[in-house]
Amino acid sequence: MATILKEQSRTFSEYLLIPGYSGSDAIPENVSLKTPVVKFKKGEEPELSMNIPLTSAVMQAVSDNNMAVALAKEGGISFIFGSQPIEKQAAMVKKAKSHKAGFVPSDSNLRPDQTLKDIIELKAEKGHSTVSITEDGTPEGKLLGIVTSRDYRVSRMDPETPISEFMTPFDKVIYGKDGITLSEANDIIWDNKINQLPIVDDNQRLKAFVFRKDYDSHKENPNELLDADKRYVVGAGINTRDYKERVPALIKAGVDIMTIDSSEGYSEWQAITLKWIRDNYGDKVKIGAGNVVDGDGFNFLADCGADFIKVGIGGGSICITREQKGIGRGQASAVIDVAQARDEYYKKTGTYIPICSDGGIVHDYHITLALAMGADFVMLGRYFARFDESPSSKLIVNGNYVKEYWGEGSARARNWQRYDLGGDGKMKFEEGVDSYVPYAGTLRDNVGRTLSKVKSTMCNCGVLTIPDLQKNAKLTLVSSVSIVEGGAHDVIPKEISATSTK
Repeated sequence: MATILKEQSRTFSEYLLIPGYSGSDAIPENVSLKTPVVKFKKGEEPELSMNIPLTSAVMQAVSDNNMAVALAKEGGISFIFGSQPIEKQAAMVKKAKSHKAGFVPSDSNLRPDQTLKDIIELKAEKGHSTVSITEDGTPEGKLLGIVTSRDYRVSRMDPETPISEFMTPFDKVIYGKDGITLSEANDIIWDNKINQLPIVDDNQRLKAFVFRKDYDSHKENPNELLDADKRYVVGAGINTRDYKERVPALIKAGVDIMTIDSSEGYSEWQAITLKWIRDNYGDKVKIGAGNVVDGDGFNFLADCGADFIKVGIGGGSICITREQKGIGRGQASAVIDVAQARDEYYKKTGTYIPICSDGGIVHDYHITLALAMGADFVMLGRYFARFDESPSSKLIVNGNYVKEYWGEGSARARNWQRYDLGGDGKMKFEEGVDSYVPYAGTLRDNVGRTLSKVKSTMCNCGVLTIPDLQKNAKLTLVSSVSIVEGGAHDVIPKEISATSTK
């Protein structure tokens, strides 16, 4: 008969943290959420770490180049979805990597033979007052001039006036040369009392802009995650089918780290993919693998050479794998089991392989629980899908703002590669649903609030780092009635109406 595990399959909501002694230094400002992303040997530092333990899921409705930049500004990594043509995914990676911190690619561009009418229409579309005028109207064309709101008066000019007649020509434009540092660019801006500084190469081709308004923004992002060239760190998902073509394209585009995106990672397909990457690129290319839910799966992928390992099957809010196939494991049980295997592997080999809890996060405090149980970071789909920066559409449904959110195993995504078990290339049944999530605003505001809760809880536990949380946290199981006790109960909540006043 089948092996039956004695331990129940448990979720995060079945656990609570027990407070520990909090010293006077246990304040949120002293908490560090820095965490390793890739494997490293004992006594060494990982080649890639994050400043916050959050990554965004490899999903069409979650992770594109806009999400990648927004999350890197906060200190995390977005894994741009792979269920799209290789060229499109590589273009997203390249676009995110070209967004050097403080150096903004020009997205408002016209030719000098176009008119004031075109300027007005472009401003209405993009919302930007600075327009670069290039020879061919492209973002990296030869810069001939710029137009700002100070260069024209709509009420006093003919809409058909050519841009060449009122733009500030290049010979009167203050600019920086490609290769200039952000500090040097900001010095030029402040010394010359200008609002923007175009950056051009030796052939006068436009490379980027540095804006005065971004100076404060840059200072407000102390956790931003940058590579050695001050570009944002960007991840991407791959599959076990077209990796021989996809991986080289993503590397050429500048990707920092990749992960195999699969619903179940304990397979020969992942072993073959990892071997090909190691044979062709050695350890230079950083690649995660998964998903697994027990120690056997972890050890298999660890021996295959994975840089990090994702944990979780069937726990996503839009995932119906457990319904359809009857496989998976409660996310808390999976993380605890895999973390134990990770620690044993570390003691045996001297190599620490980070684990990522993927799925099962419903409330913010679940993130802290996942970290306490041994996860080095978490991967979130629904959480990030709610924000302005996700690629899905914002709609009004029943009078409320929502954003579309669909699973990679849904009929909409049709990402059969993620669920591939060999054979013909098509989906035979769905493992995800198409849905809505409540719109929540900007990523920055929400991530800040979430991490404030994580830091506060860590202080209550008397720890200031994630490794200390993993080492010292105490967890307790909770009963169904204890869960009820933990929320508001036996009261009549006040309904705050829109017309109420203080």
